[in-house]
Amino acid sequence: MKNHTKEQAFVQLIIENKENFYRLAFSYVKNKDDALDIVQESIHKALLSLGNLKEEQKLKSWFYTIVVNKSLDFLRKHRRVNVMDEATLEFFSNGNHDVYQDIDLERCLDDLPEKFRTVIVLRYFEDLKIEEIAEILKENQNTIKTRLYRALSMLRIQMEQTKLVKER
Repeated sequence: MKNHTKEQAFVQLIIENKENFYRLAFSYVKNKDDALDIVQESIHKALLSLGNLKEEQKLKSWFYTIVVNKSLDFLRKHRRVNVMDEATLEFFSNGNHDVYQDIDLERCLDDLPEKFRTVIVLRYFEDLKIEEIAEILKENQNTIKTRLYRALSMLRIQMEQTKLVKER
């Protein structure tokens, strides 16, 4: 595959999926500017490494991997409490809806360990298949299935506990 063809395919991928890539980064960092920076850095890294990609059909999962890794790198470098910026606070206070329809769900997702949150986000919010998630995370498909099952179980328990606390 020629580099020019790869570049065209990559540009098309970014154009068609830019909201998904942003939403994925935002699900980690909870800040629009940081999420945009992560996507921009991911695009830059991908462009520099595009020549190393052997199979064009793996372009999407390859780029998802870069976005996830850049998001995790950001979190490691900036170990801090996620403080919502003014625009995000205003967004929620006006009753607008984000990709997460339920704020309790978002909070419970944030409480999950990284490896469990990642499979939930990729599977249910990015609508990726188990095979694609396994490729992105460089894991066995059975490992992803097990992790997804455990993540859903943990999420259910957290949601039930949240509901009990609210009822008191």
